[in-house]
Amino acid sequence: MLGDDDGLAVAARMVCEAADEAHADLQAQAHDVHRRTGRRLSVHRRNYRPLWKEAGPALRWPLFALPGGLHPYAQVTAAVAVVGGRAPRLGRVTDPDLLLARVFELLDLTVVGCEYHQVRVDTDAAALADRLISTAGQVLAAIDDPPRLPPPVREVMRRNNTLAVHDPTGHHVIGGINLGARMRETLLA
Repeated sequence: MLGDDDGLAVAARMVCEAADEAHADLQAQAHDVHRRTGRRLSVHRRNYRPLWKEAGPALRWPLFALPGGLHPYAQVTAAVAVVGGRAPRLGRVTDPDLLLARVFELLDLTVVGCEYHQVRVDTDAAALADRLISTAGQVLAAIDDPPRLPPPVREVMRRNNTLAVHDPTGHHVIGGINLGARMRETLLA
């Protein structure tokens, strides 16, 4: 259903909407923390890592609570796949630079969720992270003058941590994912 330019526009809008809703949710959570404790938290779309380092346990991962009803492992992953698969056509239907920023934002949220133990790293979470990385690479390749990689991506790329990937129906570790290595091989190609 999302195979033509109209479908690409819908998929791009879904990605942007998921990022916008997650950002709004984090702002609301930061406001709630301030209201309850007097502690001010800065929420920056370009880099959520400092927020998570400062207040991770006080926050909940926003992608599981998207108000529009989008699920990160179903609709968001599918929309991201459409965007990546049709990246060369993005300039005809949307602003590829803005969309790339939103893909990187969702990637940042996914990685901090996994690294700060807000999200159980199962095959669904690993697939979302992998799809976001590959789509970011496809969109970067489609842009004539690609922007610099954002700070959280560069930070993860400098590390070589492997996260255990669990079976979604049990507690068995079935593999691992090295997000930094995956980003290096995809985004620096």
